[in-house]
This record gives sequence, C-alpha cells and structure tokens, in this order.
Amino acid sequence: MADRGAWVEHEGMIRASSQGLSFDSAAAGYAAHRPSYPSALLEAAEELGGFSLVGARVADVGAGTGLGTRVLVGRGARVVGVEPGAGMAAQFRVGLPGVPLVLGDGNALPLHSSSLDVVTYAQSWHWTDPRRSVPEALRVLRPGGALALWWNDSDGGVPWVAEQDARLRRLFAGGDASYDPEARFRRLPGELPFVRRQVRWSRDVSLDAHLANLATYSDFLVLGREGTDRFLAEEREILAGVFPGGTVREQYVVSLAVAVR
Repeated sequence: MADRGAWVEHEGMIRASSQGLSFDSAAAGYAAHRPSYPSALLEAAEELGGFSLVGARVADVGAGTGLGTRVLVGRGARVVGVEPGAGMAAQFRVGLPGVPLVLGDGNALPLHSSSLDVVTYAQSWHWTDPRRSVPEALRVLRPGGALALWWNDSDGGVPWVAEQDARLRRLFAGGDASYDPEARFRRLPGELPFVRRQVRWSRDVSLDAHLANLATYSDFLVLGREGTDRFLAEEREILAGVFPGGTVREQYVVSLAVAVR
C-alpha cells in the first residue's frame, strides 16, 4: 500500500448497511461502467468553498473504486481514500495504486483531527449517520476547511430518462433507483452552512454499457440475478427503439453542496 500520509490515524473497520456493502459484489462492474464526474463539478466546488484543490489535503470518504478520487487527483489534490468495503477497496488499489487508502467510514474517520483542507463524499453521504458523520467531518477539517458532498443522478427532465425512472420506481417502489435531485438538498444536515449548485452533463455509451451501469445500482444487487436479468432484457428492447444506433446519451445532474468549517 502507498504511504498513507500524515493525516491518517489508524485503519478503522466498518459498520455500514447491508445494502451499502452490496456494492462489494459488483466492484469490477462499478469501476468499469459507473459514470465519473465532469471538470465543471470540481470548478464549482472550489468556487463555492473558496479553496483550490491544487496541493490540498483531501479525504475522499466512501471512495468506492475511486471515481471521485481520480478526478480529485487529476485536479492536483493530495488525496487519501476512505472506503468501508473490502471488495471496493481492492478495486480502488488496482485502479489507483499510488493513492493512499484506508478502511473506514464517515461515522468514525481513521484520520487525525484538524489535518485536512477538504473532505469529500461522492455519492456516499447518504450511507452515513449525520449524528456521527457531521462531528467527524468537522473534527478532521482544519479551521476554514471545506466539506463537499455531491450526488450524480440521471436527469429526470429528459423524457427517455423520466420514462426509465418510472419503470425503475415500479420495480423497486423507491430506493436509490428513484431519485429527485432537489431531495438531495432537502436532506442536508441543517447545522452546517451549505451553499448549493447543480451541474448538468452527459456522456455517450453503448447500450450494453448503459445496461451494465444500471446493473450496478444497489437495488439491483439486492434484487438478485433473475429479477435483474429480466428487467434488463425488457429495458434493452425499449431502449433499442429510442436509440436505434446503439449509442445511449446518458444525461446527468450533479447536486453539489459545500460547507466551510
């Protein structure tokens, strides 16, 4: 493992939900097919928080396979990943062998107090208990440091996305496949002075890649192979009519919230 850096206190183990840890079983697919984040997101985070990521000491909490970590490193930050799942952590180390990584979660960060300039949660804050994760984030941030939370959701304002969302809602009756980007902001901890922004972006992928991305949703991982395969086969037939060329334009909205300590 790479040098963990002076901000790492110890390697903590996890107590996350079974649904959250279900990602471990699909770590390779998650790394291969989940969307990354646009450069405009990090530009917005720097603007809202009044900081520069160049040279900043950053903990990416709930780092997963390193999708958020990779863009933070690309921006010039000095990053340590914090990840609860052993399978996701193993995939992180394959993709980012030079980046420090420790096992732990946002409810009990294995990091020194006042040691960080920025703490980020990319798609992971909702797996924490805010009664514990808010004090932990404040503990490890230096005075003037920033907490940045973001979620990447499909853009429900796009007709084909809205129709797919409706099918997912019927299948799951809620869960992480059914989203309202504004709801991300409504669930922010009220004791912190968050400022907010939404960033829209898109990517073009093959129909196979789009369906493989869907299959990594935690709801599908809990649903099981038979139910997942049945839904994806039906979805393939529907989307082949929407995108006859076989290339799906996935459209996203990232909900970003930043609070300065």
